[in-house]
Amino acid sequence: MSGNAAHSVRLPNLSVSNFRGIRSLSIGRLGRVTLVGGRNGVGKTTILEAVRILAERGSLSALSQLLDRREEFESLVDRDNEKTTVLDYRSLFFDHTAEPRRTIAIGTRSGEDRLRIELLPALDLSPEEQEQLWGDFSTEDVLQAIKIVYRGRVTLLAPAKQSNWSRRRLIHQQLRDRAKNPDVPTVACESLGPGLPSNRTVTRMWDRVALSDEEDLAIRALRLADPRVERVALVSDKDSRSFAGAGRRVLARLQGQRRPVPLKRLGDGAVRLFAAALALANSRGGFLLMDEAENGLHYSVQTRFWNMVLRAAYEYEVQVLATTHSRDCVKGFARAANGMSEVEGVYLRLEHHGESVRAVEYSEEEIETAAEQDIEVR
Repeated sequence: MSGNAAHSVRLPNLSVSNFRGIRSLSIGRLGRVTLVGGRNGVGKTTILEAVRILAERGSLSALSQLLDRREEFESLVDRDNEKTTVLDYRSLFFDHTAEPRRTIAIGTRSGEDRLRIELLPALDLSPEEQEQLWGDFSTEDVLQAIKIVYRGRVTLLAPAKQSNWSRRRLIHQQLRDRAKNPDVPTVACESLGPGLPSNRTVTRMWDRVALSDEEDLAIRALRLADPRVERVALVSDKDSRSFAGAGRRVLARLQGQRRPVPLKRLGDGAVRLFAAALALANSRGGFLLMDEAENGLHYSVQTRFWNMVLRAAYEYEVQVLATTHSRDCVKGFARAANGMSEVEGVYLRLEHHGESVRAVEYSEEEIETAAEQDIEVR
């Protein structure tokens, strides 16, 4: 399959170095939709994390959310001998060690669109920068600073000795403005999986597509799980604070039933299908990242699921990267991709290659043949 100039992808290839568990990785081709397989621990999820950080241009919120989700914390003791817990930014670097001046690089292989994250000793910064980052802490009290460079914009972050989040965000903005660096807009990016999305996430995405054509995509996706679905709505219950998942919840109206039912009654697969459709619509012109895309989906809907993803990704100009452990998922992806000549689908299998990671690309025909013959491609 091949794409065309009008529907070219934002990230045609990918290079990652010194990021988390990946010392180096070079992927020669990413498609409109790319499915990534490989054994546990090889770096599948790390690729999704790298693309998200690139899409958000190394923002403080993107880095913080990644570390918080992974529970990457460290305990420090200040001058008053009080213990404080902060995010461990050093764990962003390969092998969870951060040697001075080690640099993470994420972007295209040509380097035209590349983000760099560098760990700098405090003494490499000017006294004014030290004061703005750490206040009255001396350089003996601090660890290192994070320097983020993207298309001429330089941002400095203080990764330690600062537990006040509002002040940390203020410092982040002050240093960007002070340097008069160019403003580089972020790219739309939604992430799903491996668990079910929260009600808050579903609500946020639904509110952006309600009463639009994209709402129909979400309903069609739900019908893959239950063809009786006619309509959906998000409702707020007066006493919802008394229950888990406080706030709004999704109800589905089924053909032949007078009362709507909670979406979750239709099963995890229905929730995942609904969320995937909403995420595609919310990622227009950007990225959708799906970790363990097969979770909750019956093998019989895999091909139709990937048909939906491929078509919507093409229509909304979304670049999708997904991971999987499932042979049925790989097989369904191959069958769907084989049937769409206008959409570029790529399957990659990651393998350890010494300290580096290697990406092996399979054609759609090779994937389907291998899956049918029980040849390991996951």
